[in-house]
Amino acid sequence: MGNLPWFAEKMSAYDPAYHKMLEQVANLTLSPSALDRKTMLLILVALDASKGAGQGVKVLAGQARQAGASDDEIKEALRLAYYVSGMDTVKASLQAFDEG
Repeated sequence: MGNLPWFAEKMSAYDPAYHKMLEQVANLTLSPSALDRKTMLLILVALDASKGAGQGVKVLAGQARQAGASDDEIKEALRLAYYVSGMDTVKASLQAFDEG
């Protein structure tokens, strides 16, 4: 599907065995099977957005577009990420009103 992120690639200089393991995990995880490449990339965009990884979002959104994703599909993935991530705030907010 692509190379590891720059920071994982950089690990090869410090720990080649660990880097090799990262490559193996990436190859296993990112090889399309039940999900197609575009869907995988949209999920990755959403996950990086929920983590606040802006550069990852930028790179992955570009890869998703190359895989055929439309801006509307990217917007929807990002809205889903916000919806799920925002639920923790709603849940924690209930503590302000908890009578127990």
